[in-house]
Amino acid sequence: MHIMDIFQNSIRAGASFISLDVIENIHDNFMKIEITDNGCGMTKEMVQNVTDPFFTTRTTRKVGLGLSLLRQNAERTGGVMSISSEPGKGTTVTATFVYDNIDRPVLGDVPGAVILTATANPGIRFIYHHVKDNKSFTFDTLEVKKEIGENSFESPELYSALKEYIVENLKELKVDLDS
Repeated sequence: MHIMDIFQNSIRAGASFISLDVIENIHDNFMKIEITDNGCGMTKEMVQNVTDPFFTTRTTRKVGLGLSLLRQNAERTGGVMSISSEPGKGTTVTATFVYDNIDRPVLGDVPGAVILTATANPGIRFIYHHVKDNKSFTFDTLEVKKEIGENSFESPELYSALKEYIVENLKELKVDLDS
């Protein structure tokens, strides 16, 4: 859910490019999640306040829990979260978790989050890169659109096929999405 929250922040910030990098390094005992966008970015003051649960730029509610919960979950494992951003250039959110810590949240349905967000926002280029130890997998919506055509990207049948494609490739990396 953290990843989906940050995707939504990027979309609200007007991003036309969103990149998700997940790095699992069992040997060095860490998992890093990094989401980068080219949205409107934030000032230094906003970056300082954005992890406060009672700070939000949204007018529809008075709390913004996404980043504060991500930071809390990373810190609970002995990890850290950082945000770098520049107005007009975009934002990068990085959360690092101690891999074998019992409090590390499960990855969950990352393929579903990526495909749901990408197919619902066909004008945004999404890149999902997953590294586990020395093996990696990359999914890029630009490459998919070249193969199937731009107009077919929003079809419901494509959602299932693309999700299965990502799941199968993550299985080859021995990525456990449930734990």
